[in-house]
Amino acid sequence: MDRHYQAPLDLDVLARVAGMSKFHLVRCFEAAYGETPIRYLTRRRIERAQDLLRSANLTVTEVCMMVGFASLGSFSSRFSQLVGESPTAYRDRWAARGGARIPGCFLFMRGPMDLRGTAGSPGEGPDRAI
Repeated sequence: MDRHYQAPLDLDVLARVAGMSKFHLVRCFEAAYGETPIRYLTRRRIERAQDLLRSANLTVTEVCMMVGFASLGSFSSRFSQLVGESPTAYRDRWAARGGARIPGCFLFMRGPMDLRGTAGSPGEGPDRAI
């Protein structure tokens, strides 16, 4: 999940990769990490979004899609709940501090990642991995 947070991962995909039922996966994961796999994945996506909003010249919508959210509304809502401010306010606060920003076009040069950590074609996804 850490490596492929931007992929369309759901509980069924995670359970298939782990080789266990989704119910057993949730129980084991929560016992080991103190949160469900989906909460962990959401938190990881928000952390990566924070990195991008601080350092890249991207819109909030572009960041939303890059980190694996399908909906800008759900991204903004979860971001605000976990971080305490909206993605736009967060980006603007960091932009006011100055510093170098990575051009968005540079980040888009590398294609989507498959579960092996290599660049793949847009049609490849987590079902083809491992």
